[in-house]
Amino acid sequence: MANVKLSERELNLVCNADIILTKNNIITKLYDLFGVLSEYYTQEGNIYLNDELKMHSPKISRGENYEGLPWLMLDYPRYFKQDNVCAIRVFFWWGNFISITLQLKGKYRQQFNIENVLPKTGDWFLCCNENEWQQHFREDNYKLLNEFSDSEIQKLPFIKLAVKIPLSDFDDAEQFLKNHYLQLIRFIKKAIE
Repeated sequence: MANVKLSERELNLVCNADIILTKNNIITKLYDLFGVLSEYYTQEGNIYLNDELKMHSPKISRGENYEGLPWLMLDYPRYFKQDNVCAIRVFFWWGNFISITLQLKGKYRQQFNIENVLPKTGDWFLCCNENEWQQHFREDNYKLLNEFSDSEIQKLPFIKLAVKIPLSDFDDAEQFLKNHYLQLIRFIKKAIE
């Protein structure tokens, strides 16, 4: 017979329904924010996107276990076919950050000559990991863009360009995500000109 016991801290948490109700309220507010962003992204970004990239509407997904913590994400544009990827992803990770990422692979990595338009200053990060599906910003996954040489960037099989905002700045997140979305769309536009 199992002898499962809760610590005093765990017992206090499990007896407090308010914790889960508050979490659910926060997730609802995030859905609302991502809904506002979805509308903004389709209005502001569509003029620069080709028909293939516009054919999928924005998608909001959520989960409870990215490294043990809840997450929520918004993808638009979102083109994921075989080895061809073009997506802009907003990712909320409980206890960590909100990020916005441009991900290019395959024909979009080749078609968009993105390394020629990347900002060499600011807080932009570039993925240095071989696993393109990791979202964390530890040094084995992302490095500041200005730490890469042009030749290193050209050798990357995919591009994941990202910027993040701490959760403590949540009140600024909507404007931050709108501004950086427009920057990413401008990068795409310049890259295909």
